[in-house]
Order: sequence, then structure tokens, then C-alpha cells
Amino acid sequence: MAKRDVNIVVISDVHLGTYGCQAKELLRYLKSIRPKQVILNGDIIDIWQFSKSYWPESHMKVVRRLLKFVTEGIPVYYLTGNHDEMLRKFADFNLGKFQLLNKLVLDVDDKKAWIFHGDVFDVTMQHSKWLAKLGAVGYDTLIILNSMVNWFLTTLGRQKMSFSQKIKGKFKDAVKFINHFEQTAADLAVDKQYDYVICGHIHHADIRTIKATDAPGSVLYLNSGDWVESLTALEYHKGNWSIFKYNPADFASEPDEEDKADTEDLNNSLDIKVLLEKFKVETH
Repeated sequence: MAKRDVNIVVISDVHLGTYGCQAKELLRYLKSIRPKQVILNGDIIDIWQFSKSYWPESHMKVVRRLLKFVTEGIPVYYLTGNHDEMLRKFADFNLGKFQLLNKLVLDVDDKKAWIFHGDVFDVTMQHSKWLAKLGAVGYDTLIILNSMVNWFLTTLGRQKMSFSQKIKGKFKDAVKFINHFEQTAADLAVDKQYDYVICGHIHHADIRTIKATDAPGSVLYLNSGDWVESLTALEYHKGNWSIFKYNPADFASEPDEEDKADTEDLNNSLDIKVLLEKFKVETH
């Protein structure tokens, strides 16, 4: 597969450091594009659930690939989310082409894009953080069980299934939360006179125009989805936004490209483990 040129790529909810993270698939995707700007819109590293006993080489390779973009002079914006909120104390940190921010306003062909993770709209996050963290552990466990079932289904030649998406689809409150999240983001963006509002957090990729609730105007709402289940990203190229959906068949004939970014200093990955562990300790 030839590398594709992409003006902007937006990725969120990767959850590196958890069993549910699809790091190998994300790495293949990152190797398949030549982006001009990369936006990491929160929950890239899951510091909430981080454990020194689980940091696979594939997760380290994703970090190396992102750093490779920086060394190539490609701007990389890391916007903090709730699972990596410990990084918020370091917001506005700049290192060459790398910036750590809580939110970003970006000029996109003379239009203003307002970009942030979106956990600020989550009532559970604001008032019952312990409950949200407990739910995150349960979600990760569900993903592990789901992966086992999908392995069995694949062995039988049957289609994979998503436990969490089926659960969300059956509960009206989950659907209502997503709709409320999207409408709230749109209303604020219209009020601030932005052309785009780009979020993550809810693991539901989407691109659609949303009208404001109590005011004239509308905004293009975009969500990049996640790299745990839906395996999606937002791409902007030649004036158009689109949702990239990872399809294993598109990468089946391509050997995994090994290069220096994948292999150098992998033995030093423990340094990152120690750093993340310190983040966790500092918050308790």
C-alpha cells in the first residue's frame, strides 16, 4: 500500500497501556500516511489504568512512530483527555514541533476548528470521578472478554462482534448521552463562532452538521472515534473531512514495515513506564 498524503489527521482514545488498545493496527495506519499535521485528541496514553507489568513493544512502537513525525518536522499536537489528565499540569509545553495543550484552535483553509477531548461535558467525570474510573476498569475487562470471543468467532469463520456497542445500542440512556454530548459541543461552538468542533471521548466517530438549540446557526461536528473498538480517525485532505475506518483486508498483503523508529532504544521503554507510574503516584 502506497503512503497517502493527508493534510490533517486527528486521532483520539488510543488508550496505550491497556489490553484493549489496538496498537498494531494503529501502527500500520500511521505508517500508511504522510500527514502534514497530527492532532492527538486525548486519552492517547491511559494513565488511569497504567500498569508497569503491561507496556507491550507494540505500544512503544506507536510512541516512536509519533516521535518520528516530530523529528521529520511535522507538527504534533497532544491534547489532554480524562485518562491522561495528569498531563494537564504540563499544558502549553512546547518542544520543537511537539505541543502539549488542553485545547486547540486551528486555522483550516480560512475556517476555525475548535478541538478538545470533550470530557468536560461528562457529568460523571465532573462529579463522580471514582465511578468513571471504576467504569473504565470494567470496560477494559469487557474488551478482553470480547477479544477472546472474537478469536473464537474468527476461528469458526464468523464475523466479529462488539459487546460494548451492542450494550450501548440497547440502552436509551447511552444513546441520549451521546446526542446530548454532540449537541452541547455544537451549541458552544456556534456561540463562539467556530466553523468546526472536533472531539473524542465518546468512542463514536461522526461527521455531521448540527444546528444550535437556542440560536441561529450551525457547525460541523466531528468526532474521531477510538482505537479500542471502532479503529477510526479523522482525516482532512484537499478541503474535505472524512472518517478513516481501519479495515484489516486493506493491510493484509502489506508486510509490517520495520524501521529505526520501531526498534531503536526499545530497551529504554522502562523509562516511560517509570515516568507514567510517577504521574499516577503524584495524583494520589
